[in-house]
Amino acid sequence: MSASRSRRQLLLDAAGGFGWMALASMLPRESPGAPAASPEGAHHLEPRAKRVIQIFAVGGMSHLDTFDFKPELVRRDGTPYSMPTFFGQGGNLRGPGWPFRQHGESGQWVSGLLPAMGAQADKLTVIRSMVSKSANHMPAVAQMNTGFILTGFPAMGSWVTYALGSENENLPAFVVLPDPHSHPWGGSAQWTNGFLPAAVQGTAFRTHGEGDPVPDLALPDGVAPEGRADAASWLQDMNREYARAHPGDSSLEARVRSYEVAARMQVSVPEIADLGRESPATRRLYGHGAKETADLARNCLLARRLVERGVRFVQIYHGGSGKDWDAHSSLVGNHGRMAREYDRPVAGLLEDLRSRGLLDDTLVMGVTEFGRTPVSQGTGETAGRDHHPSCFSCWMAGGGLSPGLSYGASDELGYRPAENPVTIYDLHATALHLLGLDHERLTFYHNGIDRRLTDVHGRVIEALLA
Repeated sequence: MSASRSRRQLLLDAAGGFGWMALASMLPRESPGAPAASPEGAHHLEPRAKRVIQIFAVGGMSHLDTFDFKPELVRRDGTPYSMPTFFGQGGNLRGPGWPFRQHGESGQWVSGLLPAMGAQADKLTVIRSMVSKSANHMPAVAQMNTGFILTGFPAMGSWVTYALGSENENLPAFVVLPDPHSHPWGGSAQWTNGFLPAAVQGTAFRTHGEGDPVPDLALPDGVAPEGRADAASWLQDMNREYARAHPGDSSLEARVRSYEVAARMQVSVPEIADLGRESPATRRLYGHGAKETADLARNCLLARRLVERGVRFVQIYHGGSGKDWDAHSSLVGNHGRMAREYDRPVAGLLEDLRSRGLLDDTLVMGVTEFGRTPVSQGTGETAGRDHHPSCFSCWMAGGGLSPGLSYGASDELGYRPAENPVTIYDLHATALHLLGLDHERLTFYHNGIDRRLTDVHGRVIEALLA
């Protein structure tokens, strides 16, 4: 080592370039002082699913134009109807912008807005009576992610990682694939670990197609691998010596191990992100070569490659603040554009998972923060729909669910649940159950309270299970 290089500089060089945040979710089982992976040690019951892919349609996908067919709304299109709305600009009743028809042996109703998803109808378990607590994007997105309308609580992916850890020591257990154009309201707070150990926070990959998937993971230009290895080895020796002298400092031991994990990530992450390894037929299935579908197709295909290699929870965002499903005006233009991006990649993901035998033990969740109003916002061709948390639709597939099933129902106008209302607590409780986790037993003691993803609510919806 050159005498001109200061100790501070060597420490900075040795510590930099390893993607510290990306290592976080690989450390729970490596840190000797960390809490157990679960209060009960692992699964609470026999799991039906091993992993989760969640696809979040940000902005509020309209249930009335996608998965919830309301003949009465078609019949009364254009008639006056008084109802409270978020922006207080309610107009006349508005029928769907696209025709609905039944699909597959199950006869699931799916709008012509989503023809490829319609072809997957027999794989879908659709909930048509979802209820959220907030009509505002930020708290509504937070509740779908964390169970709470306030930010700062752990994301569902963090709870799952805390309970079950990772199946691949070379990769994060909880990976987030943001929309390459914008982040959701709240940004990285939507995949935070909250009060859970830092090791279980989500790792956001770079998704705009330029640079390394994980920032700062690769070696900087001009740094030889041999020199970096020598510096890292020297720092490891120093850290281990300090750890032996301070046996109660578990965080330092975790950091020591993180250098070894980083080296493995430098090989594994670029390989997974290389979609050129997929066949042309597979890339076409997702719409990878088409301009409108390319971004989400890349993220959906990357999600399949990640879960195939043992990643426990992958969250895909479609849309974010500034480009999203938030159709206050020009519903037909907004949803038409967003659906063309969404339909083929998501349907391709379901079909690809099925063909590879992964769908049976992968829980796929298609969620949004709320729906849209039965009445129009504005008039004419530029009319849209306002926020509507009182009733909306989400879908799931795979992982122990009863396929081709519709659960719950909205009233004749899609305004309120008419039967079997489902809260986000219920959705989370059911997802955890499919993963072999009891939502009432998966807890973390914080500030005098045994916290959990479902707060003090939630029930498993047994009717959804196969």
